[in-house]
Amino acid sequence: MTENFQPVVRSLLETDLYKFSMWQALLHWHPGAQAEYEFKCRNQPAYPLAELKDEIERQLDHLCTMTFREEELEYLRSLRYIKSDFVDFLTVFRFQRKFISVETNGDELLIHARGPQVHVMGFEIFVLYIVNELYFRRFDQEAALAEGRRRLDAKIAALKAFGKEPMRRNPFEFSDFGVRRRFSGEWHDEVVRRLAAEVPEFFKGTSNVYLAMRYKIHPIGTMAHEYMQSFQAFGVRLRDFQKAALEDWVQEFRGDLGTALTDVVGMDAFLRDFDLYFAKLFDGLRHDSGDPVEWGEKAIAHYARLRIDANTKRLVFSDGLDLDKAIHLYRHFADRIMTGFGIGTWLTNDLGVKPLNIVMKLVRCNGQSVAKLSDSPGKTMSKDETFLAYLRQVFEHPAA
Repeated sequence: MTENFQPVVRSLLETDLYKFSMWQALLHWHPGAQAEYEFKCRNQPAYPLAELKDEIERQLDHLCTMTFREEELEYLRSLRYIKSDFVDFLTVFRFQRKFISVETNGDELLIHARGPQVHVMGFEIFVLYIVNELYFRRFDQEAALAEGRRRLDAKIAALKAFGKEPMRRNPFEFSDFGVRRRFSGEWHDEVVRRLAAEVPEFFKGTSNVYLAMRYKIHPIGTMAHEYMQSFQAFGVRLRDFQKAALEDWVQEFRGDLGTALTDVVGMDAFLRDFDLYFAKLFDGLRHDSGDPVEWGEKAIAHYARLRIDANTKRLVFSDGLDLDKAIHLYRHFADRIMTGFGIGTWLTNDLGVKPLNIVMKLVRCNGQSVAKLSDSPGKTMSKDETFLAYLRQVFEHPAA
């Protein structure tokens, strides 16, 4: 390491909660799975990300020296849905540098993680915020932070004004989902600390497990697309992969972490599998693509067909939200169903500089392609057009 090396990753606990929940479930149910994850930037950066290659390599070298601290392991043990044998596994866990590579193709940055899924799935969030923080270190920090604080002040003021509105049947609650695309770790700290102190009636938690432990707030998260996608390669009939994934989740968590992700092959196909059995076992659903109002109306209608009182369920919205969108959706649904809002980029990277739209997605598992058929154009990610066509046919999903 060079003398002026500044590590981006502060703790192995500083990742999304759903990484731990999916990690535990896959370790218990599919420990031998092999997987491949691929980095992608969906928008045009201000300068080529390929210029960050050497810095990213050094940050990954550092990441692969890190282990969980004893107080972090004890914090995980304190979460009732985290099982002791999984924490024992984390006690000896260390990322392996041989499983991740960084290359360039012209201006394009290429990052691949390949290996046993329980050893490579954790790279995703760290890679994303390493790239983000290194990228934004090249901008004027003082000017960006001043603008970020001005905008955060405005958000807090808007929330306090909103709090004077008449009460609805169900409360407005939002959480920070911003670890992967944040401006920096220090800014993330400041945002979470201020929201927890100044608007605790609305701010209910963070997906960042490290900050949840540090500031004694609620860690938030259940599952992501990679969990559901993995079941496309786990030997069940493709038509049944969603039901198999949901069933394993139920058996693993026995009533905890009961928010199901709906958009791996589209909302309509999800609801065909989300029958009375699953609708009663899961507390609610999470939206991550497509029109959120249309999605929510479909969910409420589905509960009505199953004769389930929607006010006993929750819809969690998390697709590109800002506070204005969240409050708009809340006003639309709050008297009919419980809601929750996960806000990411527009909390932790709203500083007047254009954010990166970067992802690191599961693209292969056990030697075969896996994919998400998004309800939003541009979010489908797979290199295997034949498999995508087959998936669309099986689940009657229109081509994007």
